[in-house]
Formats: sequence, C-alpha cells, structure tokens
Amino acid sequence: MVKLTRIYTRTGDGGETGLGDGSRVSKTDPRVEAYGTVDEANATIGLAVCVCGEPQAEIRSLLRRVHNDLFDVGADLCTPLKDDEQPGQALRVTEAQIEFLESAIDRCNEPLGSLTSFVLPGGTELAARLHLARTVVRRAERCTVILQPGSHGTPTDRPVRYLNRLSDLLFVLSRAANAQADGDVLWKPGASRDEA
Repeated sequence: MVKLTRIYTRTGDGGETGLGDGSRVSKTDPRVEAYGTVDEANATIGLAVCVCGEPQAEIRSLLRRVHNDLFDVGADLCTPLKDDEQPGQALRVTEAQIEFLESAIDRCNEPLGSLTSFVLPGGTELAARLHLARTVVRRAERCTVILQPGSHGTPTDRPVRYLNRLSDLLFVLSRAANAQADGDVLWKPGASRDEA
C-alpha cells in the first residue's frame, strides 16, 4: 500500500527521479516520459468524468475503472523489467485488463451506426473531452513503444496493447456520447477550400 506522508522531498531538484526499482534516472528519460504521459492521459479522462451525467452512467463507470487501471500502467512502466523477475514481483498490466477494454469496445460499439467518413473531435462536450483524452492516450502509446525490447526494455508489450485498446475505447465512447445528442460530427474533405 502506498503511504504519502510528505508531498515534497527535494530529491528531484537536481533533475533526476526515482523509478519503481529504486534506481534514479534523468527526468528526460524515455521511461519517465512514457509514464508521465500516461498520467497526463489519466488527467484528461478525469475531465471527461466530470461532465458525465446520469444518461452517461455506463461511460462514467468505464472511465472510473480506466482511471485506476492507468495507474497500473504507470506502475508497470515505472519499474524496469529484471531478467530474473518472478510473476507477481512487480505490478504489471494483465491480459484481463486488455480483454476488459476489448469487451467494452465491442459492447459500446454494437448499437452505433457505420461510419461514412472520419469523425471530427467535437459534438457534445463529453465527446470532445473523450477525443482529447484519446489523443493524449495515443501519445502515451507512442512514448511507450520506444520502451519496447531492443530499445529501453519495457516489461512486456501489454502496456502498449492496453493503451492501443484504450484509445479505441475512447473513440467509441465519444461516438456513444454523440449518439445521445445530434450524432457524430463528420469530416467533409475539402469542404471549405473554395470559400473566401
């Protein structure tokens, strides 16, 4: 269990931070960038939760679970894999967490109509916030890919897969939010090119 008794420690004043295994790295380290961007993504999801009303109760419930799971993703990324790591020794993303996202995507996407164009990131306020979260999750995914084996050594491919599925879920949830209003805002290629 985490116990925080002091908020500031001054240990990062020199531009370094501690990882989950106790080692210290620069705050510009790709691993720090990856789990920091996951934290940013989680904050944007919090903005979406704030505008979920009763009609969006299922969306709110899904996002609250994602809130917690993203801390697991951050913990996974924060702890470099050791060659002799035993199962359960460090907090790692599980297949079950990825499968939960896939199930939620399928369930929430089923009632939505087929798309005939790309969706613009707008519509309802909730949909716009979900699109913002989706783009930050995509950035977190790109930052995490850099840690794949052969580069900086991420524990497994599960954090990348989790983030990939999460961005898909956020897209579907944005469509579900818009379906409760006027529907998706679709891209019209070249629609304003000839306007003065």
